This record gives sequence, C-alpha cells and structure tokens, in this order.
Amino acid sequence: MKIFKTAVSALAGLGMILIAACSTGPATAQGQVAKAADSYRLGTGDEVKITVFDEKDLSGNFIVDGQGAITMSLIGVVPVTGLSLDEVGKLVETKLKDGWLREPKVTVEMTKGRPYYILGEVNRAGEYPFTSGLTVMNAVAAAGDFTYRADKRRVMITGADGVERAIALTSTTPVRPGDRIRVRERFF
Repeated sequence: MKIFKTAVSALAGLGMILIAACSTGPATAQGQVAKAADSYRLGTGDEVKITVFDEKDLSGNFIVDGQGAITMSLIGVVPVTGLSLDEVGKLVETKLKDGWLREPKVTVEMTKGRPYYILGEVNRAGEYPFTSGLTVMNAVAAAGDFTYRADKRRVMITGADGVERAIALTSTTPVRPGDRIRVRERFF
C-alpha cells in the first residue's frame, strides 16, 4: 500500500510538471518571437505595412528604398533604416502630429524582409525570400540540399555588418534578413 501511494504521488507530481511545461511553452515561444521582432532593424528592401487609424489614404504597404527611407502622403520622406518597427510607428506619429492630424494612432507591421543569399556547396545557390523563424537548415533545404562535397559542420555567414563569421551548424542556427550564407567544401 505504501509503494502504491508513493507511485501515485510521483505520477501526480510528474503530471503537474507536464501541465506547467505545456502551459508556459507557447507563451515563452511567443515572447521570443516578440523579442526578435522588437530587435529587428529595418534596412533597404524591407516591406512594412503602416496603418494610420481612421486614415485609409495614409495607410498601406511601403518598401524601404535605396536611401533607407519610405515616402508617405502628407509627410513625405521618412528615414527608417536602422529603426525598429515601434520606433518607425512613433516617428510617423510625431510627423503626422506636426500640423496634419491631432492624435494619430499608427501601427507598423513587417510584411516582407530582405532576401537572404546562399552560396557554395548547395544544389541551387541564389537569392531566396526571407521568412520569419528561418534557420540555416531550412535555407539549405530551399536551395536543394547540400552537395556531396559540403562541410555540414560549419557555415560562413555574412551579416549586416559585412563581416563573415564561421558558425557551427545546428538545427536552430538562425538566418536574418539580408544574410549571406556560404557553405564551404569539406577537406576530406
């Protein structure tokens, strides 16, 4: 009887741990996605959707041009390179308040990030559209998998800073918009 009570207590405790893990998992994942979105900085080629509440003529999709800016009705050219989505929303609100609207409410969403590039020992090297949550393994799959000569342990990634770094290849190695991934040839 004592063994039975101990087993029931252990199973109940395990059940509580599983329930806690399941209930916090999605919230944690959502928090990580939100954190990544907050830390993302806009660059040339990104497309954003700007919504000005109750102003359909001012709302729409905008592409960051070669000078790092978007052009909106009424306020003209707005430099956005290097800004987060929240910072762009606040900047647009400030410009609209300056003689155009009383209390504008602006939201900014990412619709399409800069493409990434994959080169080297893959079957179809080239430019591919960025999607949220993209990993190097997903990028390799989109490029038709590794060639038989590919080094499957490390890849070279050139980020926004222009510096190429050797990165250990795992199933969670992230890709950011505009990254250049180079799969090297293995030595033997």
